[in-house]
Amino acid sequence: MTDQVDNWHKLARYDTNIQGELHANLLRNNGISVSLQPLSAMPGMNSGIVLWIQDIDLAQAKRILDSIDTDGATAPYEMFDESIEATLTPKKDDHNGGTL
Repeated sequence: MTDQVDNWHKLARYDTNIQGELHANLLRNNGISVSLQPLSAMPGMNSGIVLWIQDIDLAQAKRILDSIDTDGATAPYEMFDESIEATLTPKKDDHNGGTL
């Protein structure tokens, strides 16, 4: 019989608790056991978090986290469609020196 305590591996470290918790929930939703280790002993501190995964789930957990699209929109201005934004911007009237 193996000792379950020795079967945990550090998977990832996150600078913010919320990012770590979101990724942990993603893994849990895929049937993977996750243990969270806060990097601060003070409750409520947003000092980061480490995800620990059991030996048997390590490869699958890495695949899931690697499949997350991090190139998507991260700031509100990136979500706007340029064609819509162009209709909201006042146009300049070059003939009269003002806006239309």
